[in-house]
Amino acid sequence: MTTETTDTSDGFRKTGTPDISESPLHPRRKSRRIMVGPVPVGGGAPISVQSMTNTPTHDINATLRQIGELAQAGCDIVRVAVPRQEDSDALPELVRRSPLPIIADIHFQSKYVFEAIDAGCAAVRVNPGNIRKFDEVGPRICQAATDAGISLRIGVNAGSLDKQIYEKYGGATPEALVASALKEAHMFEDVGFHDFKISVKHHDPVTTVQTYRLLASKGDWPLHLGVTEAGPAWQGTIKSCLAFGALLAEGIGDTIRVSLSAPPVEEVKVGCKILEYLGLRKRHFDIISCPSCGRSQVDVIQLAEAVTEGLKGITAPIRVAVMGCIVNGPGEAREADLGVASGNGKGQIFIKGTVIKTVPEDQIVETLLEEAQRIAADMESADGDANAARSAQTGPIVVPIQQPAH
Repeated sequence: MTTETTDTSDGFRKTGTPDISESPLHPRRKSRRIMVGPVPVGGGAPISVQSMTNTPTHDINATLRQIGELAQAGCDIVRVAVPRQEDSDALPELVRRSPLPIIADIHFQSKYVFEAIDAGCAAVRVNPGNIRKFDEVGPRICQAATDAGISLRIGVNAGSLDKQIYEKYGGATPEALVASALKEAHMFEDVGFHDFKISVKHHDPVTTVQTYRLLASKGDWPLHLGVTEAGPAWQGTIKSCLAFGALLAEGIGDTIRVSLSAPPVEEVKVGCKILEYLGLRKRHFDIISCPSCGRSQVDVIQLAEAVTEGLKGITAPIRVAVMGCIVNGPGEAREADLGVASGNGKGQIFIKGTVIKTVPEDQIVETLLEEAQRIAADMESADGDANAARSAQTGPIVVPIQQPAH
């Protein structure tokens, strides 16, 4: 689905997130706060989700459509690549029409940094390691950012590590990555600029965790988490979940980007769910389903996929559990907003643990979707809209499926 993005009189999409966000697992690491447009990063602010467009930035309409899709999926900040002059020339209109704050991603040519600042970008991603004559141009970048009141992102990827540091540490080790990041941080701080966040990304999740742990112990900079070059969707999702889960569970991390060889909207979906499941973002629609096994009397896989597809647009905090037998089915159905226990060619539909109807097996999905839509509408109506409904702490939708007694 595409979304037309036009000028808005009230500025950026409002997220409604609180000023401070704590983790249920571990106190958040103390970090300074910077701003990316209207989005706070660090200082206990809610952890933001980022992505990057993969359209040619100079194709303004295509880029805005993709930004609109990212915003709908829950993205907070978007980055656009600026490798050419025509991309830099497109920035003023993109900034004016985007529902999300834009970070310009710039390498090699410092002139694009100044043009991005002049265009009104909310922040600029600068890689001091590949900006020509950075020792000379760095202080001017800091002054321009200060004058514009914007922040910067600095940091290093394993693939772009300074050659001397790489040789000194014998590779892209956690110590090497942190040494490089500290060198860059000092470049900015030595000229009095402090409004920046740091990323130190590696393709290996274990190295990523070790690196961010080390960097977090060295200062109070806001940290941008990422596993770089993580791979296709299934592989990259696993890598990101491992690294982000370990770090966020320790209170480390202020903003995240899941890097996938997949459409950018998939990155946002994964990122939002990581935060939801860690208790760091209010929960939306969720589905619980059991693995298929020999006890099942229905096709659990097909049923779970059909329910998930039918409810993919739901934002209310309801949960569906798809269970395939009597072992877990009834209990899950009791605890859910909505559930079904199936067996003998029939399905018992539950709401809040009470059976409301029994339907033939071929009507389970249709009935479940109808009831789920009604419950979601009630939640949203009670709280004013779907965003407010995220504060409701009712359980998810459950589709337990039970065998008849033998």
